[in-house]
Amino acid sequence: MLKQQHLTLIAQGVPVWNRWREQTQAAVSTTPTAVLSPTQTGQASELDLREVLLAKTDLRQINLSHADCCMVTLKGSDLSGANLKEAIFYTADLSRVNLSDANLLGADLREATLEGANLHRANLDVAALTIADLSLANLREVSLRDANLSHASLNGADCCLAKFERSNLAQANLAGIILYTAQCQKANFKQANLFQADLREANFSQANFQEATARKANFSMAVLCLANLVGATLHSANLSMANLSIANLCMANLTAANLTEATLIGANLIGSNFYQANLAGAKVSEADLREAMLNKANLAGTDLSRANLSMANLREANLTGANLSHADLTKTNLEEAQLEGVCLHGAKMPDGSIHA
Repeated sequence: MLKQQHLTLIAQGVPVWNRWREQTQAAVSTTPTAVLSPTQTGQASELDLREVLLAKTDLRQINLSHADCCMVTLKGSDLSGANLKEAIFYTADLSRVNLSDANLLGADLREATLEGANLHRANLDVAALTIADLSLANLREVSLRDANLSHASLNGADCCLAKFERSNLAQANLAGIILYTAQCQKANFKQANLFQADLREANFSQANFQEATARKANFSMAVLCLANLVGATLHSANLSMANLSIANLCMANLTAANLTEATLIGANLIGSNFYQANLAGAKVSEADLREAMLNKANLAGTDLSRANLSMANLREANLTGANLSHADLTKTNLEEAQLEGVCLHGAKMPDGSIHA
């Protein structure tokens, strides 16, 4: 009966519904809870819209805060500017819905379908989106700070200028996602799929990419300072002019990656694979490259001063004009490497001697 009353109010239009919400909420603030009837409270447990069909409905500016919309169908509806704070949309169908400028702070969207939805400038801070489908959604300028998107699908989603600080995207499908200039500091991308993702100029400082797959991803000019990329796959990725200072890329796969003019000062590159990678003009001073595979890599003009290259494989690498001053080359394989114009002042050579 209560659900039918709510649907009747919604059918009379958003102004009628919102006016009722205002009245009931005002009653809650002035009347002792013990004497309120269920229809007066208008709280989450009483706002029952579970499993209702509201597809292609005009619900602009509607107040559904704290409502139970579990399994609701809102496919193609317009909820732009709606107040959906802490509402429950568990397994709801929100595909192609317009949620631009909506307030979804703390909303429960677990396993919800938001494919092709418009969430431009929406507030989804602290929202639960585990296993949600956001494929091809418009998430431009959206705020997803501290949100849980683990196992969610955002493939092809436009997240340009979005805010993902401290969000959990572990094991999420982010193939082809656009995160151009997004703010993703301290976000968790552990084991996420970032195949061919557009991550240009995004801020990933202190983010976790452990064991993530980012083949052919574009990190050009991205900030990855102090990021955890242990065991990450960055095969053929574009990291040109990216800042990876003090980042941890231990055992990372960077084969054929483009790192031209990238900054890797003080980075942990132990055991990383740079086979045929392009590091021309990169700043890799004081980095730890012990046992790294740099065979056939392009290191022309690269700054490797004070870097630890002990036991690294530089076979057939191009080191033309590189700076290896005070570098540690103990047991380093330099067979057939191009060493024209290399600066080796104070470097510890493969045989243990110090170059004059």
